[in-house]
Amino acid sequence: MMNRRNFNKVLLGTTALSFAACNGMTSLSFPADKKRVVIVGGGFGGATAAKYLKKFSPQTEVVLIEQNKEYYTCPFSNTVIAGINDIDFIKHDYKTLESKYKVIVLHEKVKKVDGSTNNVILESGKIISYTKAIVAPGIDFKYDKGYDKGSELLVPHAYKAGSQTELLRGQLENMKDGGTFVMVAPANPFRCPPGPYERISLVAHYLKNNKPNSKIVILDQKNKFSKQGLFQEGWEKLYPDMIDWRSAEFGGKVLSVDPKTKVVTTEDGEVKADVLNYIPEQKAGTLAFDSGLTKGDWCPVNTKTFESKLVKGVYVIGDASIATKMPKSGFSANSQGKIAALQISRILSNKAIVNPPKLANTCYSLLSPSYGISVAAVYEAHEDKIIKVKGAGGLSPLHAEDSFRMQEAEYAVGWYKNQMSDIFM
Repeated sequence: MMNRRNFNKVLLGTTALSFAACNGMTSLSFPADKKRVVIVGGGFGGATAAKYLKKFSPQTEVVLIEQNKEYYTCPFSNTVIAGINDIDFIKHDYKTLESKYKVIVLHEKVKKVDGSTNNVILESGKIISYTKAIVAPGIDFKYDKGYDKGSELLVPHAYKAGSQTELLRGQLENMKDGGTFVMVAPANPFRCPPGPYERISLVAHYLKNNKPNSKIVILDQKNKFSKQGLFQEGWEKLYPDMIDWRSAEFGGKVLSVDPKTKVVTTEDGEVKADVLNYIPEQKAGTLAFDSGLTKGDWCPVNTKTFESKLVKGVYVIGDASIATKMPKSGFSANSQGKIAALQISRILSNKAIVNPPKLANTCYSLLSPSYGISVAAVYEAHEDKIIKVKGAGGLSPLHAEDSFRMQEAEYAVGWYKNQMSDIFM
């Protein structure tokens, strides 16, 4: 794994890059004989784009900048919270991208992507120039109603996997039998629309088997949610009388929260939690704002290429992009990473872009280790919009046999393993 000590050595030697002093900062000069794509963010979108850009255009130099040496996936993090898997199950690294695909991986924090100079500016002061840049900044949170920055240390959101996953897992383990697990689910749009409801399902699975006198309350900031009929059918079958879902219209609307006492005040009164999982409303990651890529909370893009509509030469993929009708999911980010890589490789080779490109999303949700549901769709990107392809994809049926739900649960595990192989191996 590349580290800060050998960072300069590798860049100076094997990649023919050079450093030069510039106004007291260390800058990374651009090689005249190569094209370079810098990718910021090593999650589902960014890591996919790095791998596939090297596959589509081996001669292009690809630099992936990711602050963390390990990446913990939100998909399947709910199984860790519920004690079905341990944290290492969702941990991945970048060694294969480096060794097999010759992606230059830097574990640095990015301060800004400067589209006016085609430079990525690192917190360390280094500057990396680019021909094209791909930004996969993920999400950040809107802190309000008493849930301030730092509140996640008391009341985890667990919507960025890793330490937050382990914190919520520990709180669930320490909750008394007969206690109340309360989730505040955010308003749209947010990362992985079925994610909160899968989490509730697997928390219910844990409680049913370990603390059966406990109950769950969902305070939802919406009046409906993704795959609602399928989830509620499963809850009635697997966890009767345990889960109390309150829509925004009927008791779920949150006015304020006290992270210290774990009391949530709603329009219908106070709800006291033994364990409180507060998922704030969301927006694009901070880097997107600092780089001038946002309009409102999210990043407008050309849906055929994912190039920013605001900053030329910079492409935004994953949760931060406005890619309606695609959900903000890991599979969507993976699909967008491939399309951005393909279109950039063609542009760099002076070829016409693929028109219209096709994208896809598949989302499995576990209600228990042996009960799965899914939704899938295929999309085409047209002028400034992404549309579903009629007749492609589908939704798990209601009232399916137990064997069907078991098969979908097995497919969910296979889906995850295949995704991780596609991205990191």
